[in-house]
Amino acid sequence: MSEIAQVAETIGTVRVALVTGASGGIGRAVAQRLAAEGMAVGVHYAGNKAAADETVAAIEAGGGRAVAVAGDVADEGATAAAFDAVERAFGGIDVVVHTAGVMVLGPVADYGLDAFDRLTRTNVRGTFVVAQQAARRVRAGGAVVTFSTSVTRLSFPGYAAYAASKGAVEALTPVLARELRGRDITVNTVAPGPTATPLFLEGKDGETIARLAAQPPLERLGTPDDIAETVAFLAGPGRWVNGQVLFANGGIA
Repeated sequence: MSEIAQVAETIGTVRVALVTGASGGIGRAVAQRLAAEGMAVGVHYAGNKAAADETVAAIEAGGGRAVAVAGDVADEGATAAAFDAVERAFGGIDVVVHTAGVMVLGPVADYGLDAFDRLTRTNVRGTFVVAQQAARRVRAGGAVVTFSTSVTRLSFPGYAAYAASKGAVEALTPVLARELRGRDITVNTVAPGPTATPLFLEGKDGETIARLAAQPPLERLGTPDDIAETVAFLAGPGRWVNGQVLFANGGIA
């Protein structure tokens, strides 16, 4: 029996996770991994219901329990409704993993402010709205995991707006961890390095991808499963890790 499953058995109930952005990429890998560890999973999506249903079907095919829930993470009403739907389906929420985000790249001098507003609405406001609902609802013994990026340390040109939005996420993490004092809830952020997802690969040529893959000492890009492994640790046995930003990047920085 896995360590997460042992936790579920100890408290006498199945643990429940809500994973935002779980219709594909890292979010889907996280949802499937937590389901494999014995959690019932709310598979959140913004617009691609078919992809979310595929994630649910994959989880159920493996013997797990899942439900698809929709909503704009930056809309407090829609996000509250998604939390409500998961609570109705499974009786409560123990783990919230917020992977949903957008990435629009470009140099500061030429960056469109409409794009900047859209990016910060999803990545900053959206994270705050999800964290707010999590702070109100996650049960004792639970965990909140948000997402940043290793680019906050790597400082790649063209990533200023994206890195700035994720820097806000990192600033939120230790504050929320301290605000939840006494409730036995951990709050951490995962900061992946270059990871082979559609979001990362979009717009990059083969030479760029090969150069980025060669930078970590492990000499490869990360995979969604690598990141899901990190999240599973924070959501389960990693109870003494709290208020931290965990860089999952193969040693690139």
